[in-house]
Amino acid sequence: MSPDPDCLFCKIVAGEIPTNVVRESERTLAFRDVSPQAPTHVLVVPRDHHRDVAELAEAAPETLAELVSTAKAVADDEGIEAHRLVFNTGAEAGQSVFHVHGHVLGGRRMTWPPG
Repeated sequence: MSPDPDCLFCKIVAGEIPTNVVRESERTLAFRDVSPQAPTHVLVVPRDHHRDVAELAEAAPETLAELVSTAKAVADDEGIEAHRLVFNTGAEAGQSVFHVHGHVLGGRRMTWPPG
């Protein structure tokens, strides 16, 4: 898919907006969240623009698999065995940037329900 010129994460992937990159792969980019909700809070995004995780799964399942593998590698790099990988889909679920992204959260005890 083509980059969305109005998408914050497309601009980050393109290098137009600086960020704290922690890991890169052929299809993904992982960077620290600017408003962390846990000691480790890293966003993992596909380099191509897809609105949400369901759209990514349908259009590019191999990229979704790589995104999950990248998230595991981030957790390993951060030294956290227990972590949460979260995909928000839709505004009511808390998605504020409509470019699929997984939140890697860890470094503290997670509670349920998440809120």
